[in-house]
Amino acid sequence: MSETNLNEADLQKVAALAKLALGDTESQVLTKQMDKIFDLVETLAEVDTTGVKPTYVPTEQGTVLRADEAQVLHETAALLANAPERAGNLIKVPAILNGGAE
Repeated sequence: MSETNLNEADLQKVAALAKLALGDTESQVLTKQMDKIFDLVETLAEVDTTGVKPTYVPTEQGTVLRADEAQVLHETAALLANAPERAGNLIKVPAILNGGAE
């Protein structure tokens, strides 16, 4: 186990910052799981990586970006022609809030 284990009080502080409410059982389980994760990270830190080239991207291909150019992809009239109901230049859909009132 690691020298500095995560305790439940620390876990509760982090949970509060994340706006999470943890029960006692959840807190105990998560504390144990986090301790295991920290132990694994410590184990990985012991690996000698001297001379190992860092890998930032798993492939040799760089980022492929298209040119940032405005395009007219659709005509409003053609799109609205497919709509069952319209309200001006908008597609009218059934209301889902306030009991379906318009």
